[in-house]
Amino acid sequence: MSTSETSVDTSTTAGKLADLDRRRAEGPQRLAEIAVEKQGARGKKSARDRIDALLDEDSFTELDAFATHRSTNFGLEAKKISGDGVVVGYGTIDGRQVCIYAQDFTVFGGSLGEVHGEKITKVMDLAMRTGVPLIGISDGGGARIQEGVAALTQFAEIFRRNVAASGVIPQISLILGPSAGGAVYSPALTDFIIMADQTSNMFITGPDVIRAVTGEDVGFEELGGGRTHNERSGVAHYLAADEDDAFDYVKALLHYLPTNNLTDPETFDAPADLEPTEEDEALDTLVPDSDNQPYDMHTVIETVLDDGEFLEVQALFAKNVVVGFGHVEGHPVGVVANQPLAMAGTLDIAAAEKAARFVRTCDAFNIPVLTFVDVPGFLPGTDQEWNGIIRRGAKLIYAYAEATVPLITVITRKAYGGAYIVMASKQLGADLNLAWPTAQIAVMGASGAVNILQRRTLKEVAENGGDVEAERTRLIDEYTDAIVNPWDAAQRGYVDGVIRPSETRAQIVKGLRALRTKRASLPVKKHGNIPL
Repeated sequence: MSTSETSVDTSTTAGKLADLDRRRAEGPQRLAEIAVEKQGARGKKSARDRIDALLDEDSFTELDAFATHRSTNFGLEAKKISGDGVVVGYGTIDGRQVCIYAQDFTVFGGSLGEVHGEKITKVMDLAMRTGVPLIGISDGGGARIQEGVAALTQFAEIFRRNVAASGVIPQISLILGPSAGGAVYSPALTDFIIMADQTSNMFITGPDVIRAVTGEDVGFEELGGGRTHNERSGVAHYLAADEDDAFDYVKALLHYLPTNNLTDPETFDAPADLEPTEEDEALDTLVPDSDNQPYDMHTVIETVLDDGEFLEVQALFAKNVVVGFGHVEGHPVGVVANQPLAMAGTLDIAAAEKAARFVRTCDAFNIPVLTFVDVPGFLPGTDQEWNGIIRRGAKLIYAYAEATVPLITVITRKAYGGAYIVMASKQLGADLNLAWPTAQIAVMGASGAVNILQRRTLKEVAENGGDVEAERTRLIDEYTDAIVNPWDAAQRGYVDGVIRPSETRAQIVKGLRALRTKRASLPVKKHGNIPL
């Protein structure tokens, strides 16, 4: 027993208070000082500094600060450290209540032991009971080997709670250091993952194991760094330049998300002027005369949203589809849009899964979805077929068909074949479908259709020595006038209106106003069987 422990008389109230002060000074406060020194040497913030940087000033209340592990294996009984390597509690971000935990890499390398896990599940339970967002900051080396199965079981406890909370409260993960082995699956089960460039990584098996088993030589960054998971795997949703950028993105995200699934997202009063602006009128000349010439769909998105502010999600992954959040008249909306600048806006496996995941997130949290369509079809090729584009592309169908939030679709140019149906078509459940005069709603493009339908005609022209290309051009123009336009769909009620591009913002504003009282329900069932 130390001198400080014996010098305090704990038989009195004053003594008990002095004992509390001593324990705080020797426990959490001293740990915080050590963590700042160690993490500062690595150019990183300590767990408590991260929480302080993210939450409102002086709003954080820590829980279980004196908790320590119970293990006696491998000499751990002599290494009991207050907090057991994770800081948990609650506080506010811009005045909104949240629950939070942050792993402390300076204590047992941030590894997850039994008590460490119990602290996390305790704050997860609190988030569910109070119906507030949960934020997890990962910076640890996985399971604490010394504690064996007692540590492993805590992963299952955490995963089960992640699943229970899914679609109930927003769950956001920040990866600000290593996250390895079983530890990666908790972030994977949350709604958003933010990684810091060059300082964070996620992987099931590390470079050393991969090298030993497969002979592959790969580094930490290439294997599971922030850029890898933002550009290649699609595991992450935002690549932050540094920790402060990561915190700013989390704060921005929370402006669009509700506290829980039984509440609506926060709004602000911003009534729209429905008269066309210069930005609106610029849309009238946005789509090029040539079908093969691209344009930037961000221009359309930013024209429609309040102040042109768009918070993009997964901007570096599957760039042929754009997803993200914005406001219309102060009300949060989600946006899904084909991007003609990338792969001509075709849908592939990555794009379909990216869009499907985003639509389901919006639907879970009562956020209307705006869909902007310019899609020539699904990407052809054996790579896509063999990797399951049928099953994985069906996820996007499922997401839109299951959604009960307001859905508004605007077709700007191409809407061909099955891809047209998949992109929030009227028959799939969209509430309001609009088309620009430049819309081309058809089974396929005119050139491909003529090559199939008029094959014999073109062959006869060639055999008779005629001008095949001139005849092909005439037939393409004829087919375009008859089929590749918005008018047949409008006459059949498959689109609700053909509008000038400059009218898009006003039409969306009016549509969202009308749909604020939308009521929809799904058949009673245990759960659907989405093609995972």
